[in-house]
Amino acid sequence: MIITLAGGGSTFTPGIVKSIALRKDELEVDEIRLYDINEERQRKIGVLVDWILHQDLGLDITLTVTTDPVVAFTDADFIFAQMRVGGYAMREQDEKIPLRHGCVGQETCGCGGLAYGMRTIFPMVELIDTVERYAKPTYWILNYSNPAAIVSEACRRLRPNARIINICDMPIAIIDVVAAALGVKKQDIAYDYFGLNHFGWFTSIEVNGHEALPELRAYIKEHEILMPEAFLKDKAALIKSAASTEQQADGDQPEQNRHTKGSWYYVWKGVYEIMELFPEYLPNTYLNYYLQQKEFVEHSDPTHTRANEVEETRERNLFDGIDRYERTGEIDESVFYAGSHGDWIADLAIALKNDTKARFLVITQNRGALPNMPYDAMVEVPAYIGKKGPEVIAQDPIPLFQQGLMMQQLNSEKLLVEGAIEGSYEKVLQAFALNKTVPSIKVAKEILDDMIEANKDFWPELK
Repeated sequence: MIITLAGGGSTFTPGIVKSIALRKDELEVDEIRLYDINEERQRKIGVLVDWILHQDLGLDITLTVTTDPVVAFTDADFIFAQMRVGGYAMREQDEKIPLRHGCVGQETCGCGGLAYGMRTIFPMVELIDTVERYAKPTYWILNYSNPAAIVSEACRRLRPNARIINICDMPIAIIDVVAAALGVKKQDIAYDYFGLNHFGWFTSIEVNGHEALPELRAYIKEHEILMPEAFLKDKAALIKSAASTEQQADGDQPEQNRHTKGSWYYVWKGVYEIMELFPEYLPNTYLNYYLQQKEFVEHSDPTHTRANEVEETRERNLFDGIDRYERTGEIDESVFYAGSHGDWIADLAIALKNDTKARFLVITQNRGALPNMPYDAMVEVPAYIGKKGPEVIAQDPIPLFQQGLMMQQLNSEKLLVEGAIEGSYEKVLQAFALNKTVPSIKVAKEILDDMIEANKDFWPELK
């Protein structure tokens, strides 16, 4: 059993590897391979991963660190794909260019997400082709490269027969916060959900068979935010951290959660603000960027965005920790994130390998699961996972408000993919103009033209 991490230089790699290693018996994993085009970055991550596997856990799993795709993918069973095309330098452009024009600046939403998607479409297709050539015929690619909605639509169009499942950990991060807020174990929670990636709603949250959504609504209303009480003990410090890179010490929070620091405060606050007006469903936190675009622009700093926050915290802490380990032999486990992100991916691989029919939330072709959405729409819905892939669970027709929002977002993403494939400036401009975060076609054109200049080394030529 060989598992390859494509994008092995990611800061998430150590946590994911630990999740794989802790499930060694269920996965029967013999070898883990790290593959990245950034050799030095991956070398450093490899140092930490080697410590996790062989010193911390004392396992006999072989570790291979390579920049050679043939070495990476030959006879691989699973490929965990976590590409960030252009790195944090381009993420910063994705976030700051729209803000200069008064629009939401966000990594995967709005114009930033469209730009990131344009960079990722063809590298993902290249990855699929390479995996098809060298991996085992029964391979599975578990893709959580962002923006997953655009990537999954491109894969549907360009490589419809690829053995790829697109997933996202944000709903799981939300359930982590919900569990902490309600004071329950997350494994006791079952939920229903519908939407597109980063664009959906929880319609039910059951705790041990009891519907807890009314209780959660009351909690959110009382606290005017979706955050556990333990996180809110020093609300002034929490708000201060949202306005700067100064972070609370780990001891100030009951459990490390990368989705609750810095500017994420406004996102969880936004859940309350949305539910005050539309209380029926619990929104995915990313809906803030579409339903409260004006407010999110107002409390954004166009010179210092979340890309900078991540570079100054998670990125810096991890690589400083690795440098210290190489100098002194001392390791600080707090520098790498381990938790739901890696567990979710490893558990999905177990379900595929062992045909467990476990229930997961995946991004997959609709095929009637949401009866009033297009058949070929890439939707995010619950599915049972077995050796043949997802078996989508059919849902009731969705209300007109949610359907209208989803159709606008879906068509924006479809136009972007068509524009990328055809090299059509007009279709890409239509994608930007149709996106709910953009107020006019004039602004859409201004942002697109700036994005073309910034992405000239990554995007296909548009005519």
